[in-house]
Amino acid sequence: MSDAAECIFCKIVSGELSCQKVYEDDKVLGILDIYPFAKGHCQIIPKRHVQWFYDMEDEEIAHLARVAKLVANKIKKAFNPDFVCSFVRGKRIPHVHIILFPIFEGDMLDRFFGALDLVQLFPGEIAKLAPGSVARKIRDA
Repeated sequence: MSDAAECIFCKIVSGELSCQKVYEDDKVLGILDIYPFAKGHCQIIPKRHVQWFYDMEDEEIAHLARVAKLVANKIKKAFNPDFVCSFVRGKRIPHVHIILFPIFEGDMLDRFFGALDLVQLFPGEIAKLAPGSVARKIRDA
C-alpha cells in the first residue's frame, strides 16, 4: 500500500490540495475529476487511505457504494445522460476510488465501451477454454 502522506487523494481530503466537491460526509468525499472525460465526471473516495476496495471494511465499502449511487443519480438529474458508468480503481492513484462517467449515446465514452464489446469473449467462448474450471477455481478459492 502506498504512503498516505504522498497520496494525492489524501492531500485533497486533508485540504492541502483544492478540489470541486460534489459530496462530503465524515467518511467519503465526492469530487469532480480535474481531467474530465465528460461533464459531471466524478471520483468518489473514502477519506481513509486504502488502495484496494477489497481491503476496506464491509461497512466502508457499503457506504462508498451508497454515496456513488447517490452522486450517480445527481449526475443523471443534472446532465440527463443515457446512463452513468461506474468502476473502481486504485492502481494509477493508489487510493481506492469509484469513478462515475455520464455516458451519452455516440460520445467518446460510449464509443470506447462499444469497442470493448467487440473484443470481449462471448459467454460460450470462455466455457470452451476450460469447461467449468474458471468458475470452480474462483468458487474454491
